[in-house]
Amino acid sequence: MEPALELVDLTKRFGDKTAVEALSLRLEPGTFLGLLGRNGAGKSTTLKMVTGLLRPTSGRIRVLGLDLESDSLAVKRQIGAMPEDMALLDMLTGPQYLRFVGRMYGLDEATIDARRAELFDTLDLAPGPKLLIADYSFGMKKKVALCAAILHGPRIVFLDEPFEGIDPVTSRTIKDILHSLQQRGVTLVLTSHILEVVEKLCPLIAILDEGRLKGFGTLDELRRGNESLEQLFVDLVGGAQKGELSWL
Repeated sequence: MEPALELVDLTKRFGDKTAVEALSLRLEPGTFLGLLGRNGAGKSTTLKMVTGLLRPTSGRIRVLGLDLESDSLAVKRQIGAMPEDMALLDMLTGPQYLRFVGRMYGLDEATIDARRAELFDTLDLAPGPKLLIADYSFGMKKKVALCAAILHGPRIVFLDEPFEGIDPVTSRTIKDILHSLQQRGVTLVLTSHILEVVEKLCPLIAILDEGRLKGFGTLDELRRGNESLEQLFVDLVGGAQKGELSWL
């Protein structure tokens, strides 16, 4: 079986700065990967490369057996992406935006409307019919971005900080949706700074630091004892300082 995602020596440089360096990993179909790292570790850059938003400086990306560079359109038809900045069309309403997204993937309007209604109901998203996305709350925008990422039934979904700004009830609903996708064989890649979420949600973990892969495997494979994911993360990336201030 072809891997769902295969990265071989993936590298991205911006001038003199190397954001991702020689990153190699392989994900089997149905994998749920938590991609961790400090701010600036290269997580978002990696997701932008594997979704075709950034061209790598060097290296190779294969998605569902297809080379991203030579078969980019075929790859993009089968993936869903929720970028950290969401990149929504703010001057449309939520339903208008999802209809636009659905049409891009070749869905008919009846299917788009039915799926949109089900997603909105599940995520408790009920904006006024004339309310533009520009006027949505941050959490509402996150919900619309998630809807757009999974509306077309992708085989791989990339989620950059999906739980940021989300209330606890919606967070639980999103976790249930992601579990359901994985059970259907969808491959998921998620970044988050909320380590407790990743520890409970993602069976497989990759840790980046300064663009390099510091650890890759299950939590049991990575840790050396009964340490938490937080302690493992700090041990691997280093740099933690005592939270003491001289005037307090």
